[in-house]
Amino acid sequence: MIGWRTSKYIIFFAALISIIVFAVWLIFDPVQNFKASIPGLDSRPKKTTDSGSIVKIGDKFTFLKEYSSALTGKWPHFRGSDFDNINKENIKLLDRFGKDGPEILWKMELGEGHAAAAIYNGKVYILDYNEAKKADVLKCIVLDTGEELWRRFYSVHIKRNHGISRTIPAVNDKYVVTIGPKGHVMCVNSVNGDFLWGIDLEREYTTEIPFWNTGQCPFIDNDVAVIAPGGSSLMIGVECKTGKVIWKTPNPDKWKMSHSSIMPMTYGGKKMYVYSAIGGVCGVSAEGSDAGKVLWKTSEFRPNVVAPSPLILNDGKVFITAGYGVGAMLFKLEGNSGNYNVKVLQKYLPVEGIASEQQTPIFYKGFIFAILPKDAGGLRNQFVCCSPNDCKKNIWTSGKDARFGLGPYIIADGKFYILDDDGTLTIAEANTSGFVLLSKTKIMDGQDAWGPFAIADGKLILRDSKQMICINIKK
Repeated sequence: MIGWRTSKYIIFFAALISIIVFAVWLIFDPVQNFKASIPGLDSRPKKTTDSGSIVKIGDKFTFLKEYSSALTGKWPHFRGSDFDNINKENIKLLDRFGKDGPEILWKMELGEGHAAAAIYNGKVYILDYNEAKKADVLKCIVLDTGEELWRRFYSVHIKRNHGISRTIPAVNDKYVVTIGPKGHVMCVNSVNGDFLWGIDLEREYTTEIPFWNTGQCPFIDNDVAVIAPGGSSLMIGVECKTGKVIWKTPNPDKWKMSHSSIMPMTYGGKKMYVYSAIGGVCGVSAEGSDAGKVLWKTSEFRPNVVAPSPLILNDGKVFITAGYGVGAMLFKLEGNSGNYNVKVLQKYLPVEGIASEQQTPIFYKGFIFAILPKDAGGLRNQFVCCSPNDCKKNIWTSGKDARFGLGPYIIADGKFYILDDDGTLTIAEANTSGFVLLSKTKIMDGQDAWGPFAIADGKLILRDSKQMICINIKK
């Protein structure tokens, strides 16, 4: 049996040892020999895909045949040459379908998605996702026949989320630029498919890819690819020839990438890029020594989901809209390049005025045209026309018997061509006095025909969720 004196010494020494151990624990730095790990500069692969592996952008290529064309029509990027969804070729197009519908030139099966085509001098470019091979695939196709000329692709594992692909390539005489569903930017030679460079936006710019994958479409301005990563840089300009980033736009407000695409605009002689991000809308200098500088911005319109792109009107006015109950806003720039001011003219819910959920409206002859979203009350899904002077007052609507879905619409040869979700193509007069239906026909028995149109040389390319079709609408 231990005496009370012995117990007291044992307790004293135990307490002393505990104090010493605690002091050593406080003083010792367990990471004193560690070095800081900077993302992208250490040897560990950063997770950039669902599978966690590094994506080798553009590392695979298949060449099929040589081809040259005498066709000169161009739909070189999202919304066509002038970014307005209006085809200006002097070609007479169908205003009525015969009993058998338009001539179908070719069909092509695609991976599930809504990515659409660009057309350039008789060739079609589309960035598809091959679900079997788990790869983003840029295809170059003959416009007249649908024959594939070459494909440039790379492996990337992507989980389906109401489709996968959603973007349109940008193409000119020398380059094609694409953005894949997970933010992989690729630039190749537009003639032979040679790989030039790639950028992983998640890895290099900490981009947060939108919930339904990337919907932003790139464009090429004077051989510079213009892209909005969000993340560490709100917008960047990349030299197509070298892949060198020649300017970056800071992002102190931490705005995120949306499904919307950048639209060029000129106001007061100053060229700029307008972008509707998750967080707000901004204008970025597109030229001169201040290229990449934010000229103006506003957070008056900041929905959590934005699919339509900014609609550039006259006199410094910009119309922006979004779905899911958000509505729209019309604002006007005032001032000059040294001191811009954003003046909100109208802001309202979808039940109060013209708005859109997915497609970007059209500005034509001083009026705005759009298909109203499903939350627009009694006018839901109708095709409507309004004046920018009062976006809450419709000049005309298509009526309750002519409702449409989330599909695309364009103007060509003085006519609207409108595609419904189920593949029904409608032709109507493009005028400002009323909706005049000319003809409609079922083109395909598909679903979710949402991908934007591409049109050139009298040929219209459309798609549903799994198939792309080219039809001849030349009169």
